[in-house]
Amino acid sequence: MARAQAALGRRNLVFVGLMGAGKSAIGRLIASWLDVPFVDSDAEIERVSRMTIGELFATYGEEEFRALENRVLERLLKGGPRIVSTGGGAFMNADTRAAIKSKGLSVWLKADLDVLWDRVSRRDTRPLLKTENPKETLRALLEKRYPVYAEAALTVMSRDAPKEAVASDVIKALATHQAMHTQDSSE
Repeated sequence: MARAQAALGRRNLVFVGLMGAGKSAIGRLIASWLDVPFVDSDAEIERVSRMTIGELFATYGEEEFRALENRVLERLLKGGPRIVSTGGGAFMNADTRAAIKSKGLSVWLKADLDVLWDRVSRRDTRPLLKTENPKETLRALLEKRYPVYAEAALTVMSRDAPKEAVASDVIKALATHQAMHTQDSSE
């Protein structure tokens, strides 16, 4: 844990990935392990707007929602360290990616389609999946977003395993990242 805390320093650890990847669950767990605050950007958006994500999409559309999401994330990234869980589309915004890169360390929780579908199909709260064929919509989102998510500083597989196992993988990746950058700067 000490190496992971050193790797984080004063920066934010920002989870990105598709809905159902486990960003909030893994983020909360790691925040408790590292004894730093956790914030879910979607929950913060709902708090400041006094509307659910679904209501925001229905009332203002995706473009306006993404603009609000970017403003909220810019604010959340000030200060640190903290663990931030983002909405699935947040990292698609170039300005948001740049803000995350300058003020944090991004972790892509990558998951296979079947794992994601198993998780998201249990609830009917995903605005982007309110389509005729939600699994196909999820597949299309995966194909569109995965090349952008690959720009994250770290990639960790979110799989059908206890969240503690995936969180441990994140901690290991963070420590390895720190070791590599410490070595790079000493050469």
